[in-house]
Formats: sequence, structure tokens, C-alpha cells
Amino acid sequence: MVERLHFPVAEELAQRFATAGHRLYLVGGTVRDAVLGRLGNDLDFATDARPEQIRRLVTGWADAVWDTGIAFGTIGSRRHGTELEITTFRADTYDRKSRKPEVHFGDSIEDDLVRRDFTVNAMAVDLSTRTFIDPHDGLSALAKRRLDTPATPQESFADDPLRMMRAVRFVSQLGFTPAPRVLAAIRDMRDELTRITAERIQAELSKLLCGAFPRRGVELMVDTGLAEHVLPEVPAMRLEIDEHHQHKDVYQHSLVVLDQAIALEDPDAGPDLVLRLAALLHDIGKPPTRRLVQGGGVSFHHHEVVGAKMTRKRLRALRYSKEIIEDVAQLVYLHLRFHGYGRGEWSDSAVRRYVTDAGPLLSRLHKLVRADCTTRNRRKAAALQRTYDGLEERIARIAAEEDLARVRPDLDGNEIMRLLGLPPGPLVGQAWRFLKDLRLDRGPLEHDEAVAELRRWAAEQGISPSEPPPGG
Repeated sequence: MVERLHFPVAEELAQRFATAGHRLYLVGGTVRDAVLGRLGNDLDFATDARPEQIRRLVTGWADAVWDTGIAFGTIGSRRHGTELEITTFRADTYDRKSRKPEVHFGDSIEDDLVRRDFTVNAMAVDLSTRTFIDPHDGLSALAKRRLDTPATPQESFADDPLRMMRAVRFVSQLGFTPAPRVLAAIRDMRDELTRITAERIQAELSKLLCGAFPRRGVELMVDTGLAEHVLPEVPAMRLEIDEHHQHKDVYQHSLVVLDQAIALEDPDAGPDLVLRLAALLHDIGKPPTRRLVQGGGVSFHHHEVVGAKMTRKRLRALRYSKEIIEDVAQLVYLHLRFHGYGRGEWSDSAVRRYVTDAGPLLSRLHKLVRADCTTRNRRKAAALQRTYDGLEERIARIAAEEDLARVRPDLDGNEIMRLLGLPPGPLVGQAWRFLKDLRLDRGPLEHDEAVAELRRWAAEQGISPSEPPPGG
């Protein structure tokens, strides 16, 4: 196994440390990923050298050095395109009220490894002797894809409750299975997650959703109760189903939609966080809009509108960026629009509005709508997919004819002001929106026709054009 850890940059660095009388170890995720054959261009090290000594040893050798983590014993650097993070042995203590440790530097690799989150991250390689160090049987756990903690899970999670989210994230990213004692501790200690900032939770959630097995991660969050502190709207979708009012299990349906949306992603583009969030959250508006229909059945009127509002509120609470919040909420809002298409009854005007409302999200909306078909009736599923094929073909045809990606009024703002004798202001905006709606309804207009429609609209608004009509 040690033979797989041949890094010229690391060995060169280890020699510098040895010459200065210090030991240097590859540790944590670097060793884990090397064993799994998925190592990237960043390496993690631990050493007995103190932070200032580390900085002196890499300054002049590394291409770049940064010390933003020096208070926690970490110096970062870059050498020949490889990111290097070097941390002094840690032997921290925690106050169990926040996740901020009282930083104490240690003197041995063994003391450093026991304070790490999971046994698969508590392995090291002594670069001086090429000795593999595995005091907590992490290699065996890695082979079994088992997630356990070096100390007891209760100690580990009390020190840093974010480790519970990291456990769920490793399930999604690496396909691990938590040990029974880890699961029990998460269930018992889930409320400790309230000690963690929203930004840190959001980072773990995003990594989870972009993992190889995000459905497993979501299911584990829900089953352990962590979701109540992260995405409480997701477990809320587990609606009670009775024999008189049959409907789909919204929670299970949403997990299937997540799987199916992922299957439609471009494998070369990598995971699409916006699409995955939208797939998971697209039906969160159903529980608050659920109504029992007389005679049997259930309705969820306007659940897409309610769901979009709930999505914005939740993603804001998780401190997502404004762009992600708006994109996901808009997809949730639009995901039901296609169901009014029937068998192709939409006018070209309706198709234009569908494309315009989706804007740059159109390709994601295509994937979400297709993924939202989870019926087990193969004939019905095939019919829905054929219908959506037809819609996409119409979009392509109209787009080729009219450049739908840049729908604009047939007259610009300057011409509107000139024709109506208006200064810049709200009336110009109203006229512009009128012409854009007209463009969506009727397609491109001849210039004289657009001018005539503008003058007609102006007359209805009590605006007297200052310029005579063409030919006047």
C-alpha cells in the first residue's frame, strides 16, 4: 500500500523537514484517497514542527505560501501545481458548547490521529521511514466501506457536531456504511447540530448532494433526524396515506426524481447542484397544500407556488448564494407548467412564454420535468416522454425561426421614447413590457405593425404621441 504513496514533492518536502530535525507524515484524506485510487492534486501532512517552523521551511521552496490557518497550526503552500497543507500535531480540547477548539499542539502522530473524525481518516505514512501507521484499523474499515470513529462516537460528535454531517456526506461520496454505534450516536445527538453555523452545514449538504450516492445520504439524514435541522421540509413530505385518499408517497417520489434527474446530467459537466436541489425540493409545497377531495383523492393546488416560496426561505436560511436560491426556486415554480401542455394543445405563444420564463434554466427544466415522471405504468410514462419530445421539437423549431433565446420587443426603449415623446421613466417600461408580451403572443412583427400597436396602446393609456404616424 505504501508503494502507492510515491510523491516526489512530498519526499522532497520530507527531506527538508528531516534535515531540520522534524518528522513529516502524510495523513487523513490523502492516505484514504490514495488507497481508494482517487487522489487529487492536494496533499495533507502532519508534523511535530510548530507553525512558525513550518512557514520557515516552506518559504523559498514553495511557489506560494499562505498562513490563513496558522492559528490552528496550519500552513498552506503550493509546489509545481500541488497544494500542500501542513499542520502541527493537534491535541485539542473542546468546551462542548461551540465547535471552536482550544488549540493545543501535540508531540506524537498517535495523539494526533485519535482526535480525527473517522478511522478511515486516521491513517498516516511516515515519509522518513515509509512506515504505515494505522492504530485504529482504518485500512480494514476502508476495505469494508465501514464508517467508525477512533474514539467513541459520543466523544467525537460532542467535540464537533459537524462530524455527524460529515458522516452522512461520506455515505454519499464514498458509499460507506456507518457502524451501528455511529448511527445510534447521531440519532441521540442530532440536536447538537444547532451549535454549527448555517454556512458549515450548507457546505456539507452541497458536497453530499454532489456525491455519487446522494439518495443514500438524504435517506440517512431523514432516518437519523439530522434532516430536521438541515432540510425539515424533506421529512415533512412523508405524508400519511390512507386507503380512501390514494396518492403517491411524496417523499419516496422525490427521491426517485432525484435519482432520475442525476441520470440525465451531462457526465462531462460534473454534478449539477442546482438541478439536484430542485429535484429534491420540487414537491415540498405539497404537504401545506394537501386537501382531501370528496369521494376520494387528494389535491395539491398551487403547490409549485408555495414550494418556490418555501425553497427560497430554506435556502436563504442555509446561506446559499442569491443565484442558487433564485435558480432552484424558479425551477420549483416552473416544474408543473408542462402538465398544462396536454397532448400538444399549447399555442406557439404559450411555448414562447415557457422558454422565456425558464430563460437560461431551460435545459435544467427539461431534465427536471422528465425526471418528475415516476409512474410505474410504462405506457403512460412513454406517452409523457413522447409528449415532452414534441414540446422540445416545437421549441427548437420556433427558436430556429425567432431566436427565442433573446426575445425582445420589436421596438427598443429609445424608439419608444421617440415615438411617444416620453422621457425615461416608468411609462417607457410599461410600453416595453406591452411590446414584449405582444412579441411572445404573436411572434416577430413588421416594424410598421409594431409602431401601430404601440400607438394604439398609448392611446388606451391616454398618452398623446408627439410624432405623426408613418406617412402622416
